[in-house]
Amino acid sequence: MTFTLMLTGDVNLMNVTDPDVPFRKVRGTFEKADLVFANLECCLTDRLNEGSTSVEGFFSDPKVTETALKQARIEVVGLANNVNYGEQAINESIAHLDRAGFLHTGAGANDAAARKPAIIERKGKKIAFLQRSSVYWATNHEATKHSAGIAVLRGHTAYQVPMYKMKREIPPLNRPGIPPYIVTWADKAYLEKFQADLADARKEADIVVCSFHWGLHKDVLEYMKEIAHAAIDGGADVVIGHGPHYSLGVEIYKGKPIYYGLGSFSFHTGHGGVTHGDWIGMMAKVDFDGNNVSRAAFEFVRHNEANESYVCDLTKEQEEFKDIAKRSRDMGTEIVASGNEIVLKQADAR
Repeated sequence: MTFTLMLTGDVNLMNVTDPDVPFRKVRGTFEKADLVFANLECCLTDRLNEGSTSVEGFFSDPKVTETALKQARIEVVGLANNVNYGEQAINESIAHLDRAGFLHTGAGANDAAARKPAIIERKGKKIAFLQRSSVYWATNHEATKHSAGIAVLRGHTAYQVPMYKMKREIPPLNRPGIPPYIVTWADKAYLEKFQADLADARKEADIVVCSFHWGLHKDVLEYMKEIAHAAIDGGADVVIGHGPHYSLGVEIYKGKPIYYGLGSFSFHTGHGGVTHGDWIGMMAKVDFDGNNVSRAAFEFVRHNEANESYVCDLTKEQEEFKDIAKRSRDMGTEIVASGNEIVLKQADAR
């Protein structure tokens, strides 16, 4: 029996007043899926007057958000990201999501609750979702044993003097003023904790999806690869990333798809009330034959001035297609057009 998952990047419904607007142009697409998952980049809370101007969190109207998500048939959401912020707002948001019947992962009243997977049954299969964020605030954000917050997977940064010729574009050390080489890696203890949670989820579910909030600009950094590969090695069937609001390269690793950056999916107002303009994101579509991935693809998405998200006409997005193709090829993966969809293929060994 075939099973189709659709997965989106950042959904931020801050300042949305009409629930019909954000998803009305993509509802028909979502209806073709058996299950839709999204990274929810806003807290459902009545503290709307604070917005994003006086706190780090993105706050959305609970009733509007509930209606918009239900109309779009988004049933499972991830909450581990940098704008699900503030103990009171997180607790209130989770209460609204629970009351409305949405499954969620990545935030909770304590560390155990935040790390718990969301497991849903569909077509006789159990699908587990786990989400972690490597982008979060230093204080009062990570869930602890006694406080609400999000589930995190810490990353580290080092600035290495380029003593050796590591990249063609970096000049030798004998030139004053050369920039450092930036090195990133996943925190060993946090990665091991995540792998243990993943192993537990793998025992309960037929299909496991891991979702990560991470990244900087369009580059796939080493810590992202480390985490993504560890997730696949630990039993994940699909890995998706989000956070930088860019579309990133994709990779087939051990036969499993990794979407390093799906970008935005519904995102109009950001930090400080600044409008996000002409972004382009990706909507992932993964087909399963039994419990195995049989096809991994995506379509490009944008939004218009009315904040309606829509699926792009691929023939008009050739520049973006070529950019993603190059970035993916560098990771041993080819992408090919199939109608309006873009399909992931393992590159031939040379």
